[in-house]
Amino acid sequence: MPDRDFYEVLGIPKEATADQIKKAYRALARQHHPDLNPENKTQAEVKFKEVQQAYDILSEPEKRQLYDRFGHAAFESGSAGPRAGATEWAARGAGGPGGPGFENFDFSHIFNQQPGAATNFHFENEDQSGGGMFDELIGRMRGGKAPRNKPRGPRPGQSVEANLAIAFVTAVSGGETSVDLSREGGKIESLVVKIPPGVESGAKLRLKGRGEPGEKGAPAGDLVIQVEVLPHPYFQREGRDLKVEVPISIGEAVLGAKIGVPTLSGSKTMPIPPGSSSGQKLRLRGQGVPASGGKPEGDLFVQLKVVVPKNLDEPSKKLIEQFAELNKINPREGLW
Repeated sequence: MPDRDFYEVLGIPKEATADQIKKAYRALARQHHPDLNPENKTQAEVKFKEVQQAYDILSEPEKRQLYDRFGHAAFESGSAGPRAGATEWAARGAGGPGGPGFENFDFSHIFNQQPGAATNFHFENEDQSGGGMFDELIGRMRGGKAPRNKPRGPRPGQSVEANLAIAFVTAVSGGETSVDLSREGGKIESLVVKIPPGVESGAKLRLKGRGEPGEKGAPAGDLVIQVEVLPHPYFQREGRDLKVEVPISIGEAVLGAKIGVPTLSGSKTMPIPPGSSSGQKLRLRGQGVPASGGKPEGDLFVQLKVVVPKNLDEPSKKLIEQFAELNKINPREGLW
């Protein structure tokens, strides 16, 4: 657990909204992502993990409330992963042992006590699976018979949740990345996660048996990873398709040309038809999200952007004037 304040790590005030927290996390995760900092990967990794851990706590209302009250001490038990910590404790404490519907029920008269008096309960042969005195009490309250205590086997381990930010290209093409889990005793376990091609933000990946260990050899819980895809400098995604904006000159737009355009697999040569305009879209088939999971491959749409020179010399202005005189058009005709 880092010593730095989580709000300070994300650069946000303590009264920040959920949207402000998410916006700050996205910007910092992209800035410090190891894949985007190959020249200083080790330092970027440290910063990235710090940002990830701060977001893991502050993005969940229950964990944030615990952190605001107790600081780092609320998550130093070492018994859970990056998205666990005090979550289970908070969930149980919030509703009380009776669960929903028992918040306003006064049990004091059942135990011959005055409302509000301190009570120390001792359950012999306490069974956390739900057996014991409370089952008997609730059964009688409902008019039924007290259930018999049934022997139970060892409890399986609890599942652990984590957030994972991945680079855009890794999300589209698939690949591997790592996630660090804080195990019991403060031990850090690094797991390699396989990213399937075409994964999107909000998707959840489940790693069987990578959660908390079960009791006495019972199966371990799962690790559930929620994916956050970082934005790309120039690619955008629309379903299975990708989009990229490519600037072209006036000459290329008017006369046509063959230019290089970026794709996930490197630069590809693409013909620009004569008379192309800004905003026009050209398609490169099969250059979008790769086929996976029974879904077909997507396409890459190249959106043209005609770039006009800002500073023209006199001869160039004369040529443009002559061109305009010879090619009189009104591009706004019929729009209004």
